[in-house]
Amino acid sequence: MDSRITAIALLLTAATLSPAAAGPFVFNNGDVTNTMASASRPGSTPFEIESADDFVLGTETNISSASFTGLLPTGTALSAIGQVRVEIYRVFPADSNVGRTSGAPLFSTPQVPTRVNSPADVALDDRDTATSSLTFSSTILSRSFTANNSLLPGGINAFPNQTTGGGGPFTGEEVRFDVSFTTPFDLAAGHYFFIPQVALSAGDFLWLSSVRPRVPPATPFAPDLQAWARDQNLDPDWLRIGTDIVGPPVTGAQAPTFNLAFSLVGEAVPEPASLLLLAGAIGVFAGARRRWS
Repeated sequence: MDSRITAIALLLTAATLSPAAAGPFVFNNGDVTNTMASASRPGSTPFEIESADDFVLGTETNISSASFTGLLPTGTALSAIGQVRVEIYRVFPADSNVGRTSGAPLFSTPQVPTRVNSPADVALDDRDTATSSLTFSSTILSRSFTANNSLLPGGINAFPNQTTGGGGPFTGEEVRFDVSFTTPFDLAAGHYFFIPQVALSAGDFLWLSSVRPRVPPATPFAPDLQAWARDQNLDPDWLRIGTDIVGPPVTGAQAPTFNLAFSLVGEAVPEPASLLLLAGAIGVFAGARRRWS
């Protein structure tokens, strides 16, 4: 009996000391396309604009770096890039005042037709060059790249004037941003929105679209929500870039929807091995107790 108790005690001790090994995490939202370019800039510029697209985590994950691709005005030097910021939002109704909406099923407000599947009212976490929690490098991929449509500053309007058709074609320099987070984002399993923002000394950064529907090399997940946007005048509400702002090309047609180009890298953190070992120890103890009784 003493040897059995000793074995169980050792198993319980191991359960408290043995973490599970972390695994690499890579998320790709797909190749860049020319269907849309959406402004996204921090609040340090004349007024804040946030463009958002979603990703899903199946387990707790530490995200240490990211990449995103967009347009700078033609002729802009990389030295004109100032503040770079990345925000993470959960999906509504998390972190949101549901009481200010109409409630189910639309959760509309006086400003927007719906908040279903939008980002939350407020960010869950952020990293920023302004606080030295983010570093970045930038690379010009093309000196001239034209997006077929755009969401430009001043192009976000509250209901009922939200549908504008977009800002039209926009040509600029295609630039990839590679960002590292001084302290990784530690995110639980769940559904999130990724929001990069870039401030320039003149002009605006526009985040480029990616494939929709998802095809390789885009990481598969469901549901794949469409991109959303807001400025500080619409805050805390959001509009769908495709369904609400661009709208259908003709009456009765279906509006286009968009994904945006980004990728994430980090470490997936599975359930601690201690929990698995502890469950095993409890099973051993229960079996031994039946035999001893």
